[in-house]
Amino acid sequence: MLEFNPYDFETFRDPYPTYRRLRDECPVYHNESLKFWSLSRFADVLAAHNDWERFSSAGGVTIEGTEKDSPFLIVKDPPEHRWHRKIIGKVFTPRRIMELEPYIRRRCGELLDGFVGEDEFDVAEAFAVQLPLDVISELLNIPHELRNDIHVQSDRVSQRGDSVDLDEVIGGSASLFELYLGLIQERRKNPIDDIINILLETEVIDDEDGTTTRRMSDDEAAFRFLELGFAGHETVAKGIPNGAIAFTNFPDQKARLAADPALSAAAAEEILRFDPPSQLQGRTTTTDVTLHGVTIPAGEKVMLITGSATRDERAYPDPDRFDLSREADPSTMFFGYGIHRCLGAHLARLEIRIAFEEILARWPNFAVDESRAVRHVTSNVRGVQGLPLLTAGAA
Repeated sequence: MLEFNPYDFETFRDPYPTYRRLRDECPVYHNESLKFWSLSRFADVLAAHNDWERFSSAGGVTIEGTEKDSPFLIVKDPPEHRWHRKIIGKVFTPRRIMELEPYIRRRCGELLDGFVGEDEFDVAEAFAVQLPLDVISELLNIPHELRNDIHVQSDRVSQRGDSVDLDEVIGGSASLFELYLGLIQERRKNPIDDIINILLETEVIDDEDGTTTRRMSDDEAAFRFLELGFAGHETVAKGIPNGAIAFTNFPDQKARLAADPALSAAAAEEILRFDPPSQLQGRTTTTDVTLHGVTIPAGEKVMLITGSATRDERAYPDPDRFDLSREADPSTMFFGYGIHRCLGAHLARLEIRIAFEEILARWPNFAVDESRAVRHVTSNVRGVQGLPLLTAGAA
């Protein structure tokens, strides 16, 4: 009997055979005990992302839905979502992202050079987790004296697994909020020309009536900063180790990239398609929805399985092969799609691209020891917390 339980460790460790069965045998699946439905085929997942009126984010994006009443954009629908996103979009302009490239490359080098001469290092904890936090702090022009505290509190918030201390997570979130709120209040008193000031001063027209102007309050801005701090963090922190595993399992593709760094942009896309960090995105139906002869009632939680959609043979030839020659998919569903598509998508791509350019420049024959990977089960995010990278290749 087909069963899909995202919390089962063996399924979490390798969900792709289960995803294939879901697509073939039960594209509209219902888990009665965990009280969720799921969609697994590319076309269905893409359509649901684009249909926010029937597949609402307001009920939360996880199976549990504990975040549904939070102030974060990921659980808001239009019109409130629309005008907030307009303001936050001012941060992630193509010019600003490209201006970060020298910093990202320098920071990658600083982190990696500390391991030159070592036989191995933890590419997840010592590199992939650190890099995106440093980059977003640089983008937002967070004062250097606050960045270590941001790292400490972010570590508390990003706990995963069965042993997670919820009090620590809540405490870390509260500390980050207070830190950002204090920074915003200071900038209100002493403004400088930077991203923070742009966010605080930007006014946009509310699309609902075309006349109302909106500007973020201090509390709203602090929550947006808290979101931005994690916007690309999971994607990069999990995407780099997932990519290192893929390159180890497909050494021919690693050799191609080492020989031709111009493939690095394609490599970042394929890493995110092949094993996307964000595996499931939750929605709640606002009306009865019928697909493939099955009706999902209104008010039900539906998990859109990105990890299955990006391995759907109906959309990708030979989808279980990691292949840098693959044509780019314009939907880039691994960043979400529709109104909730990740605003930091271009930044995350850039970080992953540069990360592998710099890793291969130092250790072109690297391999990872997946048998020593540290994994903690979560319902939405797939990746590792620890992963030894062997600098001289497989032992």
